[in-house]
Amino acid sequence: MPDPTSDPLSTPALDLPVRPRRLRSPLLRPMLQRVALRRRDVIVPVFAVGGAGVRREVASMPGVYQMSVDVALDWLAARAEEGFGAYLVFGVVDRHTKDDVGSPALDPDNVVCRLLREARERKLPMAGVTDLCFCEYTSHGHCGPLTADGSTVANDATVARLVAQAVNHARAGAGVIAPSGMMDGTIKALRRGLDAAGFADVALLAYSVKYASAFYGPFRDAADSAPSFGDRRAYQMDPARGTDEAILEASLDVDQGADMVMVKPAGAYLDVIRAVREQVRVPVVAYQVSGEYAMLEAAARNGWLEHDRAVLESLVAIKRAGADLIITYYAELLAKLVER
Repeated sequence: MPDPTSDPLSTPALDLPVRPRRLRSPLLRPMLQRVALRRRDVIVPVFAVGGAGVRREVASMPGVYQMSVDVALDWLAARAEEGFGAYLVFGVVDRHTKDDVGSPALDPDNVVCRLLREARERKLPMAGVTDLCFCEYTSHGHCGPLTADGSTVANDATVARLVAQAVNHARAGAGVIAPSGMMDGTIKALRRGLDAAGFADVALLAYSVKYASAFYGPFRDAADSAPSFGDRRAYQMDPARGTDEAILEASLDVDQGADMVMVKPAGAYLDVIRAVREQVRVPVVAYQVSGEYAMLEAAARNGWLEHDRAVLESLVAIKRAGADLIITYYAELLAKLVER
């Protein structure tokens, strides 16, 4: 007969040699974290425009602004005070100044060069990183001058112009040049051109692994760089190619003189970040791109995600995959959430 006084809900202790939950107590949990996200791991993007006193929100990226040089420098100074060590500047120019070959990109007094010079004059304690490309400056929105038939970007002609653009940026005060156009041979040409111009100490951050992604749409609003025809699949990578091509691209850039390599986008390509991290011996940077930012913002604003936790989780995942540095639009938020 069953004992009527026994508790029917009582459960005997399980004979378990290992209980992982023992290490999840409030005191032990933070001590055992292996992935650290810090402010100094972040590169801060900024969209520089002409004029003065301009602070214009990007409609598809709430909380992100196009800023004139004066406003941008004050904003960056605040980020420097918070402990962020580098910024990535994109130039946004008036449409009527654009042409087929992206001439405004080679203007030594364009908004990028002005921001670099004034940052140097103000002794802004941040490394200036410049996006090196022509898509923001060409009338057709592609990443360089086109071939004779107008079907795609002319690789070698673009590379020659990128060298001229890079030297302008270095003269203005850039500490890091980041070519983003995915033109073959860019890193080798840039290293030779910068060295010959006396800028051997300027580093190269190669956009080595940049996919033809659906996640760039909001950025094209921010930088006014949407292509007027076609797409960029002829020079950006195929997401379905697997990791071998990513490793090849990153390895080629390192062999040609890249000091750092980048994977872009980040969130949908964590496996690629890991594969590249395991194959190269230089720092790996990952770009949490505009579409990733916009998705998180939209979901949080609709009440579908807990905003701050979701942002931190997305960035910790990128670090866990192997990124040394992250480009993200969340600097102001991270100043409130993570340590220096």
